[in-house]
Amino acid sequence: MAKILVVDDEALIRDMLRQMLTRLGHRVTMADDGKLGLDYFNEIKPDLVITDIIMPNKDGIQLIMSLLNQNPDFPIIAMSGGRRAVSAEFNLDSAGLLGAKAVLQKPFSREQLQDALQMVGF
Repeated sequence: MAKILVVDDEALIRDMLRQMLTRLGHRVTMADDGKLGLDYFNEIKPDLVITDIIMPNKDGIQLIMSLLNQNPDFPIIAMSGGRRAVSAEFNLDSAGLLGAKAVLQKPFSREQLQDALQMVGF
C-alpha cells in the first residue's frame, strides 16, 4: 500500500482517482492546485505524486520541477487533457522531459492508470 498524493483542480478527476486508487489498496491525499500539493507533499511525505499539468496557483510543470529539485528520483505520474492553445501531448511530453516517470492523457481508463502505476513501481 502506497501513500499517493493526487493534485488536480478538477474535483471529478480527484474523486475518480481516489476511488480507483483506494480500491487498489492505496491511501490517497488530494490537493486542488500545485501550491497546496507542494505543501501536502512536504507534510505527508507521499510515496508517489499524480499531478495534472494545467492548474491555478502553481501548475503541474512547476510542481514537478519543485518536487524533483528536492528529490531527483521521486516517482511522479503527470496527466493532462490539454486546454487553451496547448495540447495534452505537448504538456505530457514536457512533463516527461522534466522527469515524470509516467504520463496519462485524460480521459484514461482504470487499466491505463494501473499500467502507469506499474511503470513507476506501484
